[in-house]
Amino acid sequence: MPIVYRVQHATRYRYDAPVSQCQSEVRLTPRMLPWQSVLDTTITTTPVSAWSDTRTDYFGNQVHTFWIHERHDRFATVATSLVRVEPRLTGSSDTMAWESARDIIAAHQTTETLSAFEFVFDSPFVAAAPELAAYARPSFSKGRPLLEALDELSHRIFTEFTYKPASTSIDTPVLDTLRLKRGVCQDFAHVMIGALRSMGLAARYVSGYLRSGADHQGAEASHAWVGVFVPELGWIDFDPTNDVRPNQGHVTLAWGRDYADVTPMKGIALGGGKQLVDVEVRVQPVTA
Repeated sequence: MPIVYRVQHATRYRYDAPVSQCQSEVRLTPRMLPWQSVLDTTITTTPVSAWSDTRTDYFGNQVHTFWIHERHDRFATVATSLVRVEPRLTGSSDTMAWESARDIIAAHQTTETLSAFEFVFDSPFVAAAPELAAYARPSFSKGRPLLEALDELSHRIFTEFTYKPASTSIDTPVLDTLRLKRGVCQDFAHVMIGALRSMGLAARYVSGYLRSGADHQGAEASHAWVGVFVPELGWIDFDPTNDVRPNQGHVTLAWGRDYADVTPMKGIALGGGKQLVDVEVRVQPVTA
């Protein structure tokens, strides 16, 4: 049965000096997908924007840009959506060997594999490395089915890394996370993506939300997981923070090569001095 969620993501800034004007870019509109439908979505700002624009980025994510021209010392953006989420067919673990999948992606002889091939390469926050390949290798024994290997790698990150909020920053190097084995969902997603790219596989960063009150790490906040291209099935998602394949408890917002491509909100402000930022996320079912 489908579940309809009311998703609200509020970001509030408080400045210790006035801001004369600012520009913000947000990726806060959930994607339309075979298993996910956006029934309604709105984004409001306080103060009200003088001008706004909407576009679709390279990866198919909706991007909204706002310009605030009036003087202010507080700024808030609230995105509210109604999203219907259907059960996903995630497939069994009886897939082709991971080496065969790697070779098919490398050959990129179809439109689908060519599109996936670009996610094999380094990106701003995630570069392939011998250390990441060494971490992945125990899960990728010769001839092992790809999905079976992916499930084990996700499980290993879940069991071997410690979820510790505020222990890292947006630009914490992925090799530091691998060495310290602690961080948050963003870090765990980057480690898994880097490990897979180091093995020649295509992996992307997915941003979204977890159902509020869920017994998972990362609820009540922006969440992140990993999409992996499986030639027989297409893109399959894995959440190494919670050791699950995302299903009806996950709402997909955006995807890209890494966090840099899907930052929920970023911008520039003239003035303002120091700032305090408060983010509040609620994902609550309205029908079941």
